[in-house]
Amino acid sequence: MSLVGHQITESEKIRQLVTQIVGDVGRLNEQITGVRPADPSFADRNKKMLEQIAVLRGRPLHYPFIGSGAGRGPYVELEDGSVKLDLINGIGIHLFGHSHPRVIGAALRGALSDIIVQGNLEPNREYIQFSEKLSKLAGRRSRLKHVWFATCGTMANENALKMARQKHSPARKIVAFKNAFAGRSTMMAEVTDNPAFKQGLPEYHEVLRIPFYDKKTPGSAEKTLAAFKEHVAGNEGDIACLAFEPMLGEGGYNAAPREFFVPMLEFAKEKKIAVWIDEVQTFCRTGELFAFETLDIGQYADLVTIAKTAQLGATLYTEEYNPKPGLIAGTFSGSTVSMTTGMEMIDMMVNDGYLGGEGRVARIHKRFIDGFNRLNETTCKGKVQDAGGMGLMIAFTPHDGAKEQADVFMKKLYHNGVIAFGCGKGPFRVRFLIPACIEDQDIDVALSIIEKTIQEGY
Repeated sequence: MSLVGHQITESEKIRQLVTQIVGDVGRLNEQITGVRPADPSFADRNKKMLEQIAVLRGRPLHYPFIGSGAGRGPYVELEDGSVKLDLINGIGIHLFGHSHPRVIGAALRGALSDIIVQGNLEPNREYIQFSEKLSKLAGRRSRLKHVWFATCGTMANENALKMARQKHSPARKIVAFKNAFAGRSTMMAEVTDNPAFKQGLPEYHEVLRIPFYDKKTPGSAEKTLAAFKEHVAGNEGDIACLAFEPMLGEGGYNAAPREFFVPMLEFAKEKKIAVWIDEVQTFCRTGELFAFETLDIGQYADLVTIAKTAQLGATLYTEEYNPKPGLIAGTFSGSTVSMTTGMEMIDMMVNDGYLGGEGRVARIHKRFIDGFNRLNETTCKGKVQDAGGMGLMIAFTPHDGAKEQADVFMKKLYHNGVIAFGCGKGPFRVRFLIPACIEDQDIDVALSIIEKTIQEGY
């Protein structure tokens, strides 16, 4: 007699029902064919909902966005009846856009589990399956061996820092880039280099800053390495880790070549300083599964953190950084639905032609960047500057990069049907986290709406 759990998973009747539900939802979502304006008949109800959210939160939403629960690919339907082209995806959570049939199917299978949220004390088999998948994929081009789940990227980062500090105790300081972002906890706010994100919080003076790569500055890599060495010389034995995003996220979507990172990483190894690569935002988005693969720096990694597209947080680490019992724990490790959908999306990225130099991610990136550069050279001359990024993470600087002007542009862009968001702080940039499912015709729609919005003035 087989276990009941396996009977549920293997039931042909249940599989047919899941397929039927996915098909029925898909047929309903076929009504969503592209960008459309709000329906005036929903205006009063939508206004009341927005006012209610503002009261409950203590402040209004950044955009007047309340999803209806329906979508198709890169398009999302809102409670006001409008349909937007969603190019921020909840800050990178929805890797395959809205209502992808395979993701819905995986979510339904996960929802059939007897528990909603799994924990590190009593995991189910999905926990083991996801751990094995991540450790094998990460271990292809690194020495990463172990995985620990958490509920979000911030907690994955907290765990990485604790592992680094325990390994190198009593060292406590962190070397991090200027304009870095690491999360919203008290400690991760300290690692984050943005005063607006930590108003009123104390300074613990545990983070040492070095400049990120600047392609416009000759000798940028040498200056950064010199700053790193200076910090080490002044804090010998008191630096636990070098923590960095392979491409700055909130800090401006600035990318750097492999040659920028390698001298720093080799020096960190020489000084026995942990290398912690924060891939909370870059995971699955740079043309390879991990950005450390894109940059070919996996051999230096001691700790790597992921979240967002994984649908939960995870810290990956080498044997040397395996923590002592009790250092990391936590009641929640993520929902079963998060695990099944995260695994499904990773399988799609790995097996369905998205990765590599000729993969779909690379083609999406090129089409957007070429389109932005074309606008900047023709109909929007000088107003779509410095387009760049990595893979599905793309940004440009509008006009001269003034925040107030960029904010007005993004709100008009939202009104016209494209959702973007800001990053950086000098210059301020408009960023896009592109869904991997986007088609070429949808990219052309996005470029057309961006062009129209710029020409309208802001």
